[in-house]
Amino acid sequence: MDHQIAAETIDVPGFRAKMETYRPRTIAFTSKKAASLFYRRPSAAISLGRQVRDESLPEIFVLPSPSGAASGHWTIEPWRELAAWIAA
Repeated sequence: MDHQIAAETIDVPGFRAKMETYRPRTIAFTSKKAASLFYRRPSAAISLGRQVRDESLPEIFVLPSPSGAASGHWTIEPWRELAAWIAA
């Protein structure tokens, strides 16, 4: 669960290096907590959907978790936004 993710278990520099090596067109986080660790900002400061573009990174989307435990906060709109971006 999101609240159980410990910052010290996430290798953000390693993840960034993999993005530079493999050059994906997009990255989608299905966890606001994971996105907050990546961006080094509180989860409350992370919006769902497409993130502001950083030219050194692929397009990044933050999606609501598909976990049943997160069903009270789930919305389809960010998923549709990602699908439309992929289809374009």
